[in-house]
Amino acid sequence: MDTAAATPLSFRDATEADVDALVALVESAYRGDSSRAGWTTEADILDGQRTDPEGVRDIVTSPDSRLLTVEREGRIVACCQLEHRDEHAYFGMFAVSPGEQGAGLGKAVLAEAERRARETWGATEMHMTVISVREDLIAWYERRGYRRTGRTTPFPYGDERFGIPRRADLAFELLVKPLV
Repeated sequence: MDTAAATPLSFRDATEADVDALVALVESAYRGDSSRAGWTTEADILDGQRTDPEGVRDIVTSPDSRLLTVEREGRIVACCQLEHRDEHAYFGMFAVSPGEQGAGLGKAVLAEAERRARETWGATEMHMTVISVREDLIAWYERRGYRRTGRTTPFPYGDERFGIPRRADLAFELLVKPLV
C-alpha cells in the first residue's frame, strides 16, 4: 500500500502566506516539463504562465471566493478555487501535484469542494470551464457527474496572464453538475 495515499488529508482556506506555494503548485501541475509527470498538463497546448501571485491573492482575499488548500503531512498537495455566484458555485484553479496524480486525490478534493459549496453557500449547481480540446479532462469530470453544456467562451488570445497558446482552436466550455 502507498503510505502517502493512506496519510490523511487536511483541508483549509488559503491565506496570503500561501500565495507563493500555491502559484508554484498550479504552475507545476499545468506548465513546463515538470507538469508532464502528471496527466493534467497543458504543456502541449499552452506555454507561459497558468497563474500569478496577483491572481491567487485576488482569490484568497475576495469575500465571495476561497482557495481550498489541501495538505498531506504539512505539505500543500492540491488546491481549488470556489466562488459563490448566486445559486451556483464556480470551481476553478484546480491543481494536484503531478507526483500525487492518479491515486484518487483529485476525486477527494472535488467531492470536498462540492460539499463545501452546498453546505456553505447553499449552491445547487457547480459550474466550471475547461479548455474544450482537453477531452481526457472533460471525460474525467463527466465520470463525476458533470455535463457538457456546449456553451463556450473564447480563449483570451493575446492576454499572457492565461498562457501563450500553441494552437488556434482554444475555447472554454462550461461544464455543470447539480449539487442537490
